[in-house]
Amino acid sequence: MAGTPSSRNWSSLADCFKEASRACASAAELERLLADAARELGFEYYALLHHGALAGPRRHLVRLDNYPAGWPQFLQRRLGRATDPVHSATSRTNCGFSWDEAPLLAPLAGAQRAILEECRSFGLGSGFTVPANIPGEPLASCSFATRRGRPLPAGGLACAEVVGAHAFKAARRICGPPLPPPPRLSPRALDCLGLVARGKTDWEIATILGIGLETVRTYVKQARRLYGVTSRTQLAIHGLRDAHISFDDAIPPNG
Repeated sequence: MAGTPSSRNWSSLADCFKEASRACASAAELERLLADAARELGFEYYALLHHGALAGPRRHLVRLDNYPAGWPQFLQRRLGRATDPVHSATSRTNCGFSWDEAPLLAPLAGAQRAILEECRSFGLGSGFTVPANIPGEPLASCSFATRRGRPLPAGGLACAEVVGAHAFKAARRICGPPLPPPPRLSPRALDCLGLVARGKTDWEIATILGIGLETVRTYVKQARRLYGVTSRTQLAIHGLRDAHISFDDAIPPNG
């Protein structure tokens, strides 16, 4: 990762980071790689994290940053009263954005504007954030920031977006995906889920279990709601993932 923004091609930097991040075997290795890339992009600071990790350590949540001393602690105190304005903006877009664009993506309350203004007193300048959101997992992002008084290095922002995406991919591989706890289903709902996985219709499930058709529909609808899915196939996949049903349940009788 040697070189400077003026002496190397941005595409080459992105390709080098992509390959190097795949080889990272620990969070410490990834942190060193990300710090190196941030410098080459023209930034002093980086923060790769699941947003919930600011509230305190949690298993499988990513948090790698080199922010100025005191800034993460300041955010922890303020986040009890207001959502981080940059983090709010990440839920409104799938593209990288400068911190100046954050108010355009998500209207800010007074406390959120104060957070943006206060970051200057900790030595932070301009910033650029790459959303890293995966359905069903906590919100996450990779941010880069300059020192106070330094402009945003606009020439490398497209490269920063690629670096941020691959950094989060590597961190997720190293730390493990933060899976939410499986929903609690009643024994009868689990019976219905197993039969859904075998391709049975609601009418067939009602006949097999000896319960009413509307009862089956209610169980299946509740299970879809708890898992946040819309199709029966998605419901079966989630049931397999959480060991609510086995692979044998998902094999059709004649399959």
